[in-house]
Amino acid sequence: MATLKLGVLGSGKGSNFRAIADAIARGELNADVCIVISDVADAGILSLARERRIPSAHIPPGHFKTKLEPEQEQQLTDMLRSAGVELVVLAGYMRMVKSPLLDAFPHRIINIHPSLLPAFPGLGAWKQAIDARASCSGCTVHYVDGGMDTGEIIAQSTVPVHLDDTPEMLHARIQDAEHKLYPVVIAKLAAQFSR
Repeated sequence: MATLKLGVLGSGKGSNFRAIADAIARGELNADVCIVISDVADAGILSLARERRIPSAHIPPGHFKTKLEPEQEQQLTDMLRSAGVELVVLAGYMRMVKSPLLDAFPHRIINIHPSLLPAFPGLGAWKQAIDARASCSGCTVHYVDGGMDTGEIIAQSTVPVHLDDTPEMLHARIQDAEHKLYPVVIAKLAAQFSR
């Protein structure tokens, strides 16, 4: 069975990337991370990639707060293609994905979001869940399209919201669920891609 080639984009600590890399190391996920790219120069995800001897790069985002400049989006696309990436995995990547990246990897970009979409899209989803007095939240793996957390849902995992939860407590439990769900979903996609 062919090994699925992943490109991981992230802006933060890289805990979901770590969960994916650990699942690969344990033989639970038939994939190979070819490159890790961040829009934040000192992001923890880049340090984790270097520790694992995985090629990594920083792309300066430019002037926009929510997306890359068109030139940087093209550079990002070129880097992923050059690395032979088959599936782009967003792991805490805090920018909207636009063309040409969407065009280069149609139905081949996935994201994990800390809520049960379509509820609570966007930033601080765990805070949104507490503010809304939701009884449950969770996480969603979905395909990425041009909207904000609007792509087709692939899988979800539910996490209860307790009455005494702080946003930090709920976020921590959702992240635990993310770390379990994301590698499982990627493993299923890897099996589909290799058919």
